[in-house]
Amino acid sequence: MSILDLTALQLGQKIQAGDLTAVQAAEAALEQIHRADPQVHAYLTVDEEGALKQAGRVQQQIEAGELKGHLAGVPVAIKDNLCIRGMRTTCSSRILNNFIPTYTAEAVINLEKAGAVILGKTNMDEFAMGSTTETSAFGVTRNPWNLEHVPGGSSGGSCAAVAANECFYALGSDTGGSIRQPSSFCGVTGIKPTYGTVSRYGLVAYGSSLDQIGPIAKDVSDCAAILEAISTYDRKDSTSIRREDTDFTSALAEDVRGLRIGIPRDYFGEGLNPEVRDSIMQAVKVLTDKGAVAEEFDLSLVEYAIPAYYVIASAEASSNLSRFDGVKYGYRAKEYQGLHDMYKKSRSEGFGPEVKRRILLGSFVLSSGYYDAYYLKALRTKALIKGAFDKAFSRFDVIVAPAAPTTAPRLGESLKDPLQMYLGDIYTISVNLAGLPGMTVPCGLDSQGLPIGLQLIGDCFQEKKIIRAAYAFEQSRKYQSPALACAKAGVSGVCGEAAGVQAGEAGVRGEAAGVQAGTADVRRDTGASGEAAFAAAGERSGEA
Repeated sequence: MSILDLTALQLGQKIQAGDLTAVQAAEAALEQIHRADPQVHAYLTVDEEGALKQAGRVQQQIEAGELKGHLAGVPVAIKDNLCIRGMRTTCSSRILNNFIPTYTAEAVINLEKAGAVILGKTNMDEFAMGSTTETSAFGVTRNPWNLEHVPGGSSGGSCAAVAANECFYALGSDTGGSIRQPSSFCGVTGIKPTYGTVSRYGLVAYGSSLDQIGPIAKDVSDCAAILEAISTYDRKDSTSIRREDTDFTSALAEDVRGLRIGIPRDYFGEGLNPEVRDSIMQAVKVLTDKGAVAEEFDLSLVEYAIPAYYVIASAEASSNLSRFDGVKYGYRAKEYQGLHDMYKKSRSEGFGPEVKRRILLGSFVLSSGYYDAYYLKALRTKALIKGAFDKAFSRFDVIVAPAAPTTAPRLGESLKDPLQMYLGDIYTISVNLAGLPGMTVPCGLDSQGLPIGLQLIGDCFQEKKIIRAAYAFEQSRKYQSPALACAKAGVSGVCGEAAGVQAGEAGVRGEAAGVQAGTADVRRDTGASGEAAFAAAGERSGEA
C-alpha cells in the first residue's frame, strides 16, 4: 500500500510507531501535488520548503516524546480563507491577491499544536461565494473523478485535494453547504459542526452568523479526530461556545440499534436525480438492517430556506466586505481621482461578478425602506426553520438528506444560470440557518462514475449521533479513489475495488491535462508575487 492510500489516522499511527517519518509523509504528498495538481488545480499556494522544515521539526518532537497524538506529522491543506501568518491568503479574490496575514486562525493553531504539517492553501469560490469553485479569480478547480466536471464549492479545492491524494485531510468552511456539497461531489467525507463549536477567529468572514470551519478527510474516523483537535473555546471569537463533549471519536461505534432516522418527504420529491435518491435510500436500508428505525415525515418551510438564506448571507456579506476599500490592505486601483473614485475603482476591479452580485443584493435588502420587508422577514423565517427542526428532532436522532440534487455538473454549466446554482443549495442551507451539525459521507457512484454523497443532519451539539450513524454506514463499503489519486500516473478508472467502473471517465483528458500548465511555479512558493499569480490566472479566465 502506498503512503498516499493511508487515512490520516493510519498515517499518524505509522509515524508514531516509527514505520514512517513526518518528512516521508510530506515528501509523498508534495510529490503527488507535483503529479496531479497541474490537472486539478486544487492549490493556490504550496509551501514546499516550509512544509519540509515543519515536518522535520515535528519528527524531532515525536522522537522526543513531546507529540503523541495520531495527527502528529500528518500533512494537511488549508482553505484559502483561513489566515496563516506569513502565508499569502487571498480568498481566491484579486482584491486580496497580495495579502500576507500577521496572525494565524485559531483552528489552524490547534492543528499545529497537534503536530500537523501544513502543505499550503487551497482554491475556493471567491470569498466562499459559489457552489462550484469556478468564481475563483485564479482559475477553476477540476473534479479528480472527471476533469470536465466541477468539484463543488466553495471548499472545492480542499475536497479535490483530499480526493486526489494531494493531502491526507483538509480544512474547509461551510456557510451554506460549502463542506458537505463538495465532499459529495468529490467522494470524500466532510463535517460541518454545530455553530460556535470551532472558533471563527482568523476565518475571513462571508456570513458571520452562518460560517463554520470543519474537516474534510477520507473517512469518518479521520473527521471525528480532526474535529476533536480543532474544537476549543476561544475568547477571541464572541460566538465560540464552551463545550465539554468534544470527544467525538468516542462515537465511532457500529451499533445503531434503536437509532431513529427521519426521512423528509420534502427532500425526496421533484428535482432530485433518481440515481441520487436510490443511493441514499439504499444507505438508509443499510442502517435499518443494522437496527436503526427509519420513518418518513414532513419538514415544513423547506421552500422558504433559499430566499431566507440568500437575503441573510448577502446582507452579512455586504457588511463584511465593506472593509475591502483599497486603503488598509489588499488591491488598490492604479489610476483614480480622489478618495471616492479610488473606492469605486478598487472594488470594481478587485471583486468578481458573483461577489458584486451578492454585495448589491445585500446592500439592497439592508437599505432604508427594504430592511423590514426583506432582512427582518428573513430573520423571522430563519427562526421558524429552526423551530421546524426542533420539532423534527423531538422525534428523530438523525435526519438523512441528499447533499445536492445531482452529482457534479460539467464545468461552465452552473455559471450560465446563477439562480439555478442557488437552487442547488436546497438541501444544505437549512442546516446553517438553524446552526445544526451536518455531515456528508460517500454512498455510491452514478452511471457516469461520479460520486454521490449521503448527508446526515443532527440536532445542535449532537455531532456524536451523526458520526455514529455515518461510521456504521461506512463499515458496509470501502473507500474509493479516482484514478488521479493513484500512485502511478496515467491509470484509468478508479483505484482499488472500483477499478474499471468508469473507464474513460476519470482518466486525464489531453486538453484538460494541459489547462493549468505554467501555473505550478507561481504556487510553489508562498512569497510568489500575487500579481504574477493573477496574471497567470487571467490567461485561463475564459474557461470559467
